[in-house]
Amino acid sequence: MKNILLNIHDDDAQSGRLAVALDVARQTGGHLTCVQVTPVEAYAADPYGGMFGMAALIDTIHDQDKALRLAIEARLNSSGVPWDWRSYDGNPVETLIDQSSLADLVVLSQPSTQQRRGLRQPQAIVGDVVMYTRCPVLMVPHGVEQLDLAGQVVVAWNGSAEAAHALRLALPLLKRAGAVHLVEVSDDVPGLAAREAAQWLSRHGIAADVHEWPAKGRRVSVALLHAAAELSARYMVMGAYGHSRLRETVLGGVTRELIASANLPLLLAH
Repeated sequence: MKNILLNIHDDDAQSGRLAVALDVARQTGGHLTCVQVTPVEAYAADPYGGMFGMAALIDTIHDQDKALRLAIEARLNSSGVPWDWRSYDGNPVETLIDQSSLADLVVLSQPSTQQRRGLRQPQAIVGDVVMYTRCPVLMVPHGVEQLDLAGQVVVAWNGSAEAAHALRLALPLLKRAGAVHLVEVSDDVPGLAAREAAQWLSRHGIAADVHEWPAKGRRVSVALLHAAAELSARYMVMGAYGHSRLRETVLGGVTRELIASANLPLLLAH
């Protein structure tokens, strides 16, 4: 993971998101690209404010963005990690997807499921970016501010094309893991057997343990989080949106539930 893209936004999860991105960059010898997007279209929605009022508001937002940049640059300058900064006006999701064309990893924060007064919520963009970017997305949960790539890793396996794709994209990180656990929840839909994934990893020099994890009446997402906790995983790799986004929105799905409830970083790929 030599090219790491970090979303910059003035929210209460920015510090943790930055810390995890720096951890990954240090451990992989990577370069960090900070992408700061001012969503000007969101401030142009009021037709009664007039052009002057809108321009003044956007100038104020740009001033706030500059203050955030100066604060983060001070931290970057003492990090020992090579970095660059890109600033844009536009749609954050579209801009991040465009900028990820040559990225190896995009680092975003977990969206908040609760609105709390006084807190600046992270942008709820993980699902949209995962769906349309070609590289994996690392989602950093609330309160997480470090990531040890040499720790234990859980790969959520269900034999799907999405799971296999995520496994391939995660290979540079999995090679650094202390142990890799392929976890297959027994109630999930069977596809390619987990032992085939383990054999594929072995050809890349990675020994993986295969676990068939009983659901015991739990939702698949809950069973996977329990498995990650019992195996002391530092992060989880999973294929995202094996079902359509519409189905997951209406009926619920493993990806949607884990994005909302995960307490460890998720490496997601569609």
